[in-house]
Amino acid sequence: MPLELTGLTHDFGPGPLFTNLTATCLPGRVYAIMGPSGSGKSTLLAIAAGWLPPTAGSVERTGMPVVRWAFQNPHGLPRRTALDHVTLPLLTLGIRRPHAQVEAMALMEKFNLSHVALREFRALSGGEAQRLLLARALASRPDLLLVDEPTAQLDPTSSALVATSFSALAGTGAVVLVATHDPDIITACTDRINLADFR
Repeated sequence: MPLELTGLTHDFGPGPLFTNLTATCLPGRVYAIMGPSGSGKSTLLAIAAGWLPPTAGSVERTGMPVVRWAFQNPHGLPRRTALDHVTLPLLTLGIRRPHAQVEAMALMEKFNLSHVALREFRALSGGEAQRLLLARALASRPDLLLVDEPTAQLDPTSSALVATSFSALAGTGAVVLVATHDPDIITACTDRINLADFR
């Protein structure tokens, strides 16, 4: 089912961040939420998730019970392996460990992480950790995946590697919204919502 954003307006004080934002976001597509810092990108993600009510307008998430976030500061269990991080969501879905590990490895391959599968989380680079959390989020089979500034804390080389992995997010059956000002991430997404168009 699509995510329907209808007439969204949000106002924190002196003026609205965005006004009358309307969009239909389809499963299998990756939407770059564009705009400079302070334009309301993360706020729009919170509204889409149902964490924050908009000042006006509505959000329709019918048939989207599973919502997952991937934040800009990747957190994990320091002494658990990268493979453990992607396997765990599959185990919670009731998949037996041998099959869960095979599926987890396939997901990690899509994000160019198979070579660090047995490495502890604390030993991963920033770019590896960020890609791992995207793989972990997909392992939970979300209907809606919200990604907040995935390269904000990374150097240019790591940022470029994260951008190349975004093709793995398309076609998964999830609606994916990515708040970003990174031109490489924007290029890697299938669609764009520019908050400048709703000021």
